[in-house]
Amino acid sequence: MFGLGSKNVIGVPVDEKTGKMIPEELERLVTESKARGETPFFVNATAGTTVFGSFDPIPPLSAICKSHNLWLHIDGSWGGCVVFSPSYRSSRLAGAHLADSIAVTPHKMMGVPMTCSFLLGQDMRQFWAALKLNAGYLFHGASQSVEDIYDLAELTPQCGRRADSLKMFLSLQYYGQSHFSELIARGYENAEYLHSLLKPHPNFVTVGPEPLPCWQVCFYWARDGKLSEDKEANGKCTADVAGGIIKRGFMVDFAPGEKGKFFRVVVNGGTRRGTLEGLVRAIEEVAGELGY
Repeated sequence: MFGLGSKNVIGVPVDEKTGKMIPEELERLVTESKARGETPFFVNATAGTTVFGSFDPIPPLSAICKSHNLWLHIDGSWGGCVVFSPSYRSSRLAGAHLADSIAVTPHKMMGVPMTCSFLLGQDMRQFWAALKLNAGYLFHGASQSVEDIYDLAELTPQCGRRADSLKMFLSLQYYGQSHFSELIARGYENAEYLHSLLKPHPNFVTVGPEPLPCWQVCFYWARDGKLSEDKEANGKCTADVAGGIIKRGFMVDFAPGEKGKFFRVVVNGGTRRGTLEGLVRAIEEVAGELGY
């Protein structure tokens, strides 16, 4: 998107059990990059990964970034809104204040009308200096300093976009902060409840970190708890059953894994427990009908 080239993005290994970025690996890769004569400058941590919902360990990553003069960004598009829950933000978002910037998307976890997404920064003067355009045909009387900004188009390359902040403001005014705190907590309760139905069940194999870092519950359908040695066969089972489940009105997804594609079910604060119980029964029924 920005012309840097995908080949110049260096992937950092994650812990196999937790899905979190390994700080020691980041340190090693930055050092090796510098030794090759490259100039690493940006580290993208994640608060709530797409598949397992993992949260990277921000404090040690921040220490590494500061020692190498790297910009630390947190992609909190999914899990960033956990900040509204006092009971979960202390563990999931520990150290988030140390980042140089963080992206948060309230329309995902909080149900704010789409599209609603924010890029938050420690020092808005940096954004202003990097992104402002002295375009006389667009900005008349452009600000001379960040304290004087009245046209927010000076702070974003998306100067024609609607004001996302208004949607968030109106939602907070209407529902109140306590509503979103309770919504986040219920989402976690629902995820744990679904996990509790699947974990002891003889025909399911759960995968991913425990306790659940976010609202995703990942698992395989495996009769008598036995997955095939053929990952393609496991993946076909998942895809076939998912197709049957969708026809029954359940919106479920799946993701690639070492043993084949597995189910990735994302709940939310408004999901009913009866719906989760019905989902488990429906998967059993569809799997049986398909001969799995």
